[in-house]
Amino acid sequence: MTTIEKLYPAIRGHRITTDSRQIIRGDIFIALKGENFDGNRYAAAALEQGAALAIIDNADYLSPGCELVADSLLFLQQLAHYHRQQLHIPILGITGTNGKTTTKELCHAVLSKKFKTFATQGNFNNHIGVPLTLLSMDETTEFGIVEMGANHPGEIKTLCEIADPDFGIITNIGHAHLEGFGSYENIIATKKALYDYLLPKNGPVFVNTGDPLLMQLSRDHKRYTYGQEGDLLKGEIKQTVPYLVYSLKTRKGDLYVKTHLVGGYNFDNAMAASAIGMHFGIDPLDIQTAIENYRPSNLRSQLIRSGRNTIILDAYNANPSSMRASVGNFCEMPGEHKVVILGEMLELGTENAAAHEEIVRLTQQGNFDRIFLIGNNFEHCADKCNFITWFKDTESFMEYLKSHPLNDSFIFIKGSRGNKLERIVEYL
Repeated sequence: MTTIEKLYPAIRGHRITTDSRQIIRGDIFIALKGENFDGNRYAAAALEQGAALAIIDNADYLSPGCELVADSLLFLQQLAHYHRQQLHIPILGITGTNGKTTTKELCHAVLSKKFKTFATQGNFNNHIGVPLTLLSMDETTEFGIVEMGANHPGEIKTLCEIADPDFGIITNIGHAHLEGFGSYENIIATKKALYDYLLPKNGPVFVNTGDPLLMQLSRDHKRYTYGQEGDLLKGEIKQTVPYLVYSLKTRKGDLYVKTHLVGGYNFDNAMAASAIGMHFGIDPLDIQTAIENYRPSNLRSQLIRSGRNTIILDAYNANPSSMRASVGNFCEMPGEHKVVILGEMLELGTENAAAHEEIVRLTQQGNFDRIFLIGNNFEHCADKCNFITWFKDTESFMEYLKSHPLNDSFIFIKGSRGNKLERIVEYL
């Protein structure tokens, strides 16, 4: 009997945590290690706070209530995989460069109309988050949705081996985390691992017909297509201002879905969720209701009316493809006194300078009163025209706003997570 099989009966039904500061009585604490921390040091504290068991991988910290394993992270991943095998439920794997979290949230809203659905919380989509997601599913869960992220080659393959998805969707494949991947070809290979994992088990994939790369990569797979054309579901954009409205061609006729999503680029995300809902037998009217009731959060395309200004806050993350799409969308939106605030993009490696220059060129084509650029990666672009102002960091820009307030403006904010641009909103 393996260590997992031996411990699983005692662990099943308990909440799993890797943070000793958030222990609730009865939790199982798994001590992970990082560059600047060692969870083994906190095992005793976790037990004192009520943890039922602490999993450690350093014998120096062994005490009553602890179980010693060879590698705590590997134990977490193997435990999650073993637990997944006991669930006997369909699991949808979602990856992609842009839109995977929004697609995940929309799929959760739609599938919950029929199934007791559990989906990745927040962006717990890495080698730790995916196991914790799986371990949060219990015997009452009827459908699982697992978001998978990556910033280095091979990571999606590893996550698939843990989560064992039955269905998959890649939202798109763009230029992001190039510093970690090394090349766009490596990004494609890493994301495609979801398709590769599903192929031997004939696991279906859902594919946007408007994405030639994904159509080509999935050509040998069992697939269901959607988009403006598609064998599973067809739809089209009807309007994008102030929110996306799109139509669905269903057996009940054309349905108009009036979302609270900003931008035409969200059409692909909404169509993905709509198509997946149709495949799993969700009534079209329930799909419509689920998507119309969804409100974006977590700094993703949020429309905010501050009293002084109207703000689109899209500050969770940014890469060249998402920046192009969102800036292009804002260019097309009507409005007076339009202002763009862009934070630098990170982890772009050798494409860094060219990517930032391209975004500035695109932004200059818009009818914007002011353009504010934040971060060192934008510094070389700051002298492109007289209505561009550059700041070294978000703090410097916030100081500027104290003495140079923006009023009666339509403001778009986007940048990589490291900029923490959401802090700007209180000054607008």
